[in-house]
Amino acid sequence: MVPARNGSAIPVLGFLICAAFIYLSFRDLFLNHKWRTEIGFVKRNGTQFVVDGKALYVNGWNSYWFMDHAVNEHSRYLVSEMLETGAKMGLTVCRTWAFNDGGYNALQISPGRFDERVFKALDHVIAEAKKHDVRLLLCLVNNLQAYGGKSQYVQWAWQEGVGLSSSNDSFFFDPSIRKYFKNYLTALLTRKNSVTGIEYRNDPTIFAWELINEPRCTSDVSGDTLQDWIDEMTGFIKSIDDKHLLTVGLEGFYGPNSPKRLTVNPEQWPSELGTDFVRNSNSSNIDFASVHIYPDHWFHNQTFEEKLKFVVKWMQSHIEDGMKELKKPVLFTEFGLSNLNKDYEPSQRERFYRTIFDVVYKSAKRRKAGAGTLVWQLFMEGMEGFNDEFGIVPHEQDPMYRLMVEQSCRLGRVTGHREERKLRKLCSKRH
Repeated sequence: MVPARNGSAIPVLGFLICAAFIYLSFRDLFLNHKWRTEIGFVKRNGTQFVVDGKALYVNGWNSYWFMDHAVNEHSRYLVSEMLETGAKMGLTVCRTWAFNDGGYNALQISPGRFDERVFKALDHVIAEAKKHDVRLLLCLVNNLQAYGGKSQYVQWAWQEGVGLSSSNDSFFFDPSIRKYFKNYLTALLTRKNSVTGIEYRNDPTIFAWELINEPRCTSDVSGDTLQDWIDEMTGFIKSIDDKHLLTVGLEGFYGPNSPKRLTVNPEQWPSELGTDFVRNSNSSNIDFASVHIYPDHWFHNQTFEEKLKFVVKWMQSHIEDGMKELKKPVLFTEFGLSNLNKDYEPSQRERFYRTIFDVVYKSAKRRKAGAGTLVWQLFMEGMEGFNDEFGIVPHEQDPMYRLMVEQSCRLGRVTGHREERKLRKLCSKRH
């Protein structure tokens, strides 16, 4: 009977050996898949972002064009390539448009009417971001006219005979337009992704929602109209989705409610735009503040060295506000140096970026409110038609590429994320 027992044990032993081999061979795949399916939502703990109880400082970028390029088969691959490139650089968050109102490849064709083909393109963007371990900051409407913006909503109301005014600022106070926007928000937040099967409001791949890109309401310089709109819309969003973080999308200018900060503004005109960084960001449903950095567009006749000094003062002022006034993280969601400046040299852009990265790194080391940066903007080869004076096509041998990787490693070292396998491998290449 002993030989019989040994004979029956041989297949069992062979099965165990085979199973062990499969596990060891595909362990990383299994673990990586588990991470991807069980990632936590980004939360806020005071002035820090946290994920699963661990601090997160953002090193990321803007690629506003994702949804537009995902609509068509011939350009969809660029979304995956850009996400893969960003992930290889250790970048963790990408800001992109989740709106296109009216016009070519519109997501919202008319109030409450959506193009399923374009919605599926956004589904694809979110699914690809998940695949590459990148989170998305999704912007919900534009203050500018590009991709529809608030002017498209005003035009719709005017065409339907319900608009109170033809002024673009009526977007903020017209009841009919507010209803249009709420209908859009409901459709977006409750959208069930056709690729992943997850409703947007339940998907941790989405880092946060951004209410509006660079809001301005010059018809009411007191700021009351914009503030009322922010309070109403953020409350509405939170009533549908209380899992995700929410920010306004401000440029960061100080208004009449912050008289002691007016001298920090680049010039006098920003105080007359109907916005106020502190007041707007202090709204109870806003989880973190957003700031942009564009001294090229904000000043006239400043030298490059003067711009650098302004950048440091601008950032430190907002970080201080995050600590003392808001007690919330401050994310610098757009910044860039124009290559159209008369005295522009590529080395200036590197110094400009390094200055900004250094301020955030020092803030992170001291556990202050500077929560990260998003470069404006990254593209892939062959996309010159979508580029602008700030765009960068990242290449491994390019100084800007190396600078962004260095920032990923520095922030990873501060938080301990550098010990994670992917970041450890990336940062080890630099030594």
